[in-house]
Amino acid sequence: MRKMGSVPDFRKMGPVPFFLGALACALLLGFGYYLQYARGLEPCPLCLVQRGFFYAVGVVFIIAAFHRPARIGAAVYATLAFLFAAGGAATAARQVWLQHLPPDKVPQCGPDLFFMLENFPLAQALKKLVAGSGECAAVDWTFLGLSIAGWSLAWFVVLGCYALWLAVRAIRSRRSMFLGA
Repeated sequence: MRKMGSVPDFRKMGPVPFFLGALACALLLGFGYYLQYARGLEPCPLCLVQRGFFYAVGVVFIIAAFHRPARIGAAVYATLAFLFAAGGAATAARQVWLQHLPPDKVPQCGPDLFFMLENFPLAQALKKLVAGSGECAAVDWTFLGLSIAGWSLAWFVVLGCYALWLAVRAIRSRRSMFLGA
C-alpha cells in the first residue's frame, strides 16, 4: 500500500506513460486539423513537416505502448521518440525564425509541397522545403503571444524532454517498465 502523498512507481503503471505521449500527439494533431478544416487555416510546407514529426513521435509512443518492451527496448523507443521530437523542434524553430525576419528578408513564396514533390528530384524538394518560403513566415493565428509554429516548438520540446525522461527512467530501472514483462 502506498503512503498518502508519496510518488507512485511509474514502472508499475504498465504502458500508460507511452500511451500518454501518444495521446498528447493525437490531441495536438487533432487541434491542427481543427484549425485547418474548421477555421480555414491552410498549413504551409513547414507546418506539414511538423505535422509529420508529430505523427512520427506519436507512432513511436503507440508502438512502444503496445509492444511493452523490456528495459533496453523501452529506452530505444524513448530515444527514437526524442530524435523525432528534436527533428520537429528544429523544423518549428526554423519557421519561428522565418516569422521573425524583417519583411524585406522573408524569402519569396514558392510552389506548394505537393508540386515540389511531383516535379523536383527528392533532394531538391527537401532542400527547398527546409529553406521555407514566404508563406511559412505568415502568422495567421496566435495564442498567448505565440504563433502555431511557436506552440509546435514548445510542444516538441515538452515531448522531447518527456521521451528523454522515459529513456533515463528505463535505463535506471532494474527491471522492465511494464508489468508482466
